[in-house]
This record gives sequence, structure tokens and C-alpha cells, in this order.
Amino acid sequence: MARGHDARLDRIEAYYDCVPRAVASAEEVGPFTLFVADEGTGWQFYARPRLGGRGVFTPEDVCRVLARQQQLGVPRAIEWVDEVTPSLLPAVRAAGHEPHLYPLLVMPADVVVAPDPRARALQPAEPHLSLALGSVSAGFAGHDEVKPKDPGRRPELMERGDLVVVASFEDHRLCGAGSAAPRGDVAELMGIAVPPGHRGHGHGTAITSTLVASCRERGVDTVFLSAGSDAAADIYRRVGFVDVGTACILGLDD
Repeated sequence: MARGHDARLDRIEAYYDCVPRAVASAEEVGPFTLFVADEGTGWQFYARPRLGGRGVFTPEDVCRVLARQQQLGVPRAIEWVDEVTPSLLPAVRAAGHEPHLYPLLVMPADVVVAPDPRARALQPAEPHLSLALGSVSAGFAGHDEVKPKDPGRRPELMERGDLVVVASFEDHRLCGAGSAAPRGDVAELMGIAVPPGHRGHGHGTAITSTLVASCRERGVDTVFLSAGSDAAADIYRRVGFVDVGTACILGLDD
């Protein structure tokens, strides 16, 4: 790694390369690995710097992978960690694009995190799963209208331990949800959201703490996430997460 070496970033980089392969094909395009989701998954993926590849990227490399994504009819998107691949950000900017930059945080292995009694991990077949996914969509859209969402292949991933979905409840009413994708001893927390009407009551913290605890019960010791804003990062920092880098996301078809 070029600067600010943190061994946890090495593990996170390997994780980023591993996770999409369960439900996607991979194609090498210059110094990138382009992941294309299998049909029926309900997901879309991205290109990332090739694991263990060369460290210098050019604007031409960026244009080539974006053109290939357009040719395949998939979203033009690149994701990477700035501290791991520092030459990519200037290359993306030189190609005429400005990515979003997000705090990348890790829960230190020695910090004890207990599950919150308001939140629990869902089972693959229970009806709450579709509602939990709908609450996440509503939370990110900023409204309280929660519509059940087709879980797609999520129950399959949950059955084999590749996905954990946690929901928070109050008076038996689902108030928000989030997920984690364990792979070996590393897991990323993703899509943690609470609809506006349930915010301010600690449900985001409850979901986050319970996700961390659920992952650790499965043998995970490196739990990380990228926060959507500095305000969101502050919530995670209060739970115990610490900053280790910057997640860069370029999405041209959002």
C-alpha cells in the first residue's frame, strides 16, 4: 500500500474482491476487475482495482472500464479505497468525473459490543424480511411509506451464512433494518436505515450494535462499513467504530 498502511485495509481489500464473486461473474479490464451480477440477484456491482495488481492508474484505464460497462449494459460504477489505490482518484478526476468520498470505519477487535434488546437477526423465511428490506428503502428515500420488498436471493445467502439481516422493533413494530455480509473473519455492514418517523430513538444504533454482535458470534473479528456522510459516521463512531480510510464511489448512472 502506498501510504497510511493499515493491515486491516489489506483484509478489507481482499474482502471487496471476494464478496461479489458469490453472485457475479468477473472480467479483467486493464488494471480493473469488473463484476457483473448474475441475473435474478436484484443487485448491481462495479469495477474495482484488481487485487494485487499494479498501483498506477491512468485516465485511459478509467475510460476503458466505463466504456466496457456501458457496452455490457450495466451501471458505470467504480469503487475503491483511496489509501490502497491512491493513483486512482486523480485518474478519475482527470477523466472528467468526481466520485463521492465516504469515511471508511472499522470496529476495533478489542471493543466489546453487545446486541441491543430492541433488535434481532431475522430468519430467511420469516415475513419480516420483506418488510425489513422495504424499511431500508424507505429510510434511504426519506419517507415513512414502507412497502415490502422482494428479498430475491437473500434467503439463500442467509441460509449459508453469507448474509445477516437485523431489524429493530418497538411495540412489535419494525422500525428499521440493516445487513452484513460475513466472509470468513471479515464482514461489511451495509444498508443500515431507519424511516424518518422512527429516527431519534436509537434504532440505528440498535441495528448497528446487533449486527456487530451477530457477526462476532459467527467468528468475524474485522467488522467495517463506509458511512454515507460525516453525520452518519459520527453515529458509528459513538458505537465504537474508528476511521481507517476513505471509500471512493463513482456512479455515473445513479
